[in-house]
Amino acid sequence: MTEQKARTQARGVLLPLALAQFICSFAGSNMNVMINDMSEDLNTTVQGIQVAITIFLLVMAALMIPGGKLTDRYGRKRLFLLGLVIYGVGALISAAAPGLPVLILGNSILEGIGTALLIPPVYILTTMLFHDLGSRAKAFGAISAAGGVGSAAGPLIGGLITSAISWRAAFVFQALIIVVIVLLSRRIKDPLPPDPTREFDVLGAILSAAGLILIVLGILAADNSLMLMLVLIASGVLVLVGFFLSVRAKERAGKEPLLSTSLFRNRTSNLGLITQNAQWLMLLGFSFIVASFLQVVRGYNAIETGVIFTAATVGLLASSIAAGPLSRKFAQRTLILTGFALTVIGMLLGLWIVQGTQTAWAFAPGLLLTGLGVGLMLTPSVNVVQSSFPESKQGEISGLSRSISNLGSSMGTAIAGTILVAGIASTPGQNYAIATIVLAAVGLIGFAAAAFLPRKITPVKDPAV
Repeated sequence: MTEQKARTQARGVLLPLALAQFICSFAGSNMNVMINDMSEDLNTTVQGIQVAITIFLLVMAALMIPGGKLTDRYGRKRLFLLGLVIYGVGALISAAAPGLPVLILGNSILEGIGTALLIPPVYILTTMLFHDLGSRAKAFGAISAAGGVGSAAGPLIGGLITSAISWRAAFVFQALIIVVIVLLSRRIKDPLPPDPTREFDVLGAILSAAGLILIVLGILAADNSLMLMLVLIASGVLVLVGFFLSVRAKERAGKEPLLSTSLFRNRTSNLGLITQNAQWLMLLGFSFIVASFLQVVRGYNAIETGVIFTAATVGLLASSIAAGPLSRKFAQRTLILTGFALTVIGMLLGLWIVQGTQTAWAFAPGLLLTGLGVGLMLTPSVNVVQSSFPESKQGEISGLSRSISNLGSSMGTAIAGTILVAGIASTPGQNYAIATIVLAAVGLIGFAAAAFLPRKITPVKDPAV
């Protein structure tokens, strides 16, 4: 295959991959504007919907590492299509849900599993098809833009669908997009053949998933019992310690573990993973508290809430589209640092303006800056992590990277939601402020991690045989 033909094929593959990232990110945020409608229709509470959202994000985070590893054994395209089918079935079950338990089955469990299977191939295929830093940054920019717009525009699209038809139609919309992606995916060709002989670490998959689940459940328990929170988090940490011990034991025995310990010896990748976790924690956490505050405290409906979120969508889309050209002019570290700075300023600006007025559009300046900041740093963070490893490690690092990002998403919803819901009836303004300040503090941690990234990033390749 000529180089030009390879590039043309790679560009053609981008559309279904970007759409897949869009719909998964959309699913993580569009329910925020449907909280009141869904809780009333399903005879549950705001906390019940929060739990469904968090479980969806948690299932993704817990299963993303095994999902990435399975791509080596069964193939990237095959896992991608399987994930799409499972996701589509979950969306249809959610649309017909008579109550919260069925919604959790369809949305939180099946859509979560589908996402965990289909998202790692998106990043693995992109890394394998685009080899130099510039073209890879442009490709990741398109995918990150799709994911960012899905998260930021989720409230607007979900609000429009909910107001015009029903919240159930939003899940039908997801299923229709899945059908389109499946049809477009026919042109995808797997760069490497699957290797059925590759080992799969079942014990490692169980331990890693259980540890992540316990930790996030501990965060969710914070508003009910401090002791329960500490017990769950401590249990999760112990299970993860057991996971790493099992990994070391398999490596010493010459077997293939779920994750290689070599992944955690790469300083650049470790710092990049911290920034990814912080970015998604801030984006999903801020989206949840603003949407909840507008609907539950200010009394806005789904469409009004979605329109206000347009400011974040515009900012995120603008900076994500510019990610490719910017990555050729500025260091990846510079873009990530600037992104964190803009995001923190946007959150604090929104808090300052909103406290002094009842006008809905007071949220717009803060949301715009937040969207610009997040969009600016999503692509370089992914580029830093993926480029730190050769193609032979892409299955592992893609699963780990997406798991860390989705863990950030679930933690953002859990932490911010717990703080807000705990006092949304008695002290809504105070709890909104506390939740925003906590998210801004996370942004400062991400900024500090980015400051230690190297100025120049060179993609790592497998050594020539």
